[in-house]
Amino acid sequence: MSFKFIHAADIHLDSPLLGLERYEGAPVEEIRGATRRAFENLVQLAIDEAVDFVLIAGDLYDGDWRDAGTGLYFVKQMARLREVKIPVYLVAGNHDAQNKMTRELRFPENVTVFSSRKPETFPVKSLNVFIHGQSYATADVRDNLAEDYPKPFRDAFNIGLLHTCGSGAQGHEPYAPCTIPLLTGKGYQYWALGHVHTAQALSEDPPVVFPGNVQGRHIRETGPRGCVLVSVDDRHQITRQFRALDVLRWNLCEIDATGAADSEAVIDRFAKRLPELMSENAGLPLAIRVRISGATSAHRKLAAGRVAVREKLQSVGVDLGNGSVWIEKLLIDTWPEGTTTIPEGPIAELKDYLDELRNSGEDVDALLEELAGLREFLPADLREACEPVDRLALLNDVEALLMERLLGTEVAR
Repeated sequence: MSFKFIHAADIHLDSPLLGLERYEGAPVEEIRGATRRAFENLVQLAIDEAVDFVLIAGDLYDGDWRDAGTGLYFVKQMARLREVKIPVYLVAGNHDAQNKMTRELRFPENVTVFSSRKPETFPVKSLNVFIHGQSYATADVRDNLAEDYPKPFRDAFNIGLLHTCGSGAQGHEPYAPCTIPLLTGKGYQYWALGHVHTAQALSEDPPVVFPGNVQGRHIRETGPRGCVLVSVDDRHQITRQFRALDVLRWNLCEIDATGAADSEAVIDRFAKRLPELMSENAGLPLAIRVRISGATSAHRKLAAGRVAVREKLQSVGVDLGNGSVWIEKLLIDTWPEGTTTIPEGPIAELKDYLDELRNSGEDVDALLEELAGLREFLPADLREACEPVDRLALLNDVEALLMERLLGTEVAR
């Protein structure tokens, strides 16, 4: 018998998205409500596709609810699926582990939550499908949960539902680690994973899949976000389709300023690129980090007038994007055109030191710690220079200003 299901994970309903208020002009309420609207898209997709069931592989919530509203919202959405007889199977992950949730509501009867004590198996009635899974008891699970998942049922379609880092994922805590050979050797026909927010398949035969999160929540989660629609035919042949669900998208926009005569020419290049970026992202509202790079005679004005440049970029976004584009941050990584000879001595040593800092994150961290007391005297947009890419732009600005003061001219890298 053929059937269809949706595999989703990392919904993070009502994620607080701390720190948004410090960004001038940020569409705070629109971003805060994005996880709910993306989840509504998930529910509507399940209804439109008439899927046989929905899987949620952990982190449905972002932690304990501030009030019962989050849980009541989920119950309402599940009731929509109950009306069309679509069951939902979910495991809790590190963000919604049993010990992190102090509030509890009675879910509709179409929702099955796996135990955190040991792996459980639930059949999907009439489909000869068996789903195996286990929730997190605590937020910090370091055991290999997959080892204890049961043997597959013969002549049936077996699915493993697991919140895990896999064999290790950069930028993610090593929760419930496991190896790909362990999963593929289990004998299941599909592994529905969660925890890693970027969609990827660790194996194709059988599929071992992270669908990614349903809605990007910050600039490190760029591009389309959604779920996987899985179709299985009578011979258990599997077809997967990624379906975007996000309602607001984060993007990094690279602007090459090479040869630009002035800052207005750079703004014009952004104005040309923005409509293309909007088209590439299905016309969704965009939160954009703009990175301007390249050798240009406009370097000094760009570095010195970063606030004004950002305001002009935002103005272009408001104009061309009809209010749906927000400039999350501006990074300037330009350098002056031409070359200048640096005399031997202290100035050359200073430039060598700055070059070394570009290649050493640890040295930059140590220097920033020593200079931490001076941050309050920096312009507001420079105080946020904490990420490696921001540090590089900051170093470039520092070098250009120092060399201009010391030599009376700008120095190319």
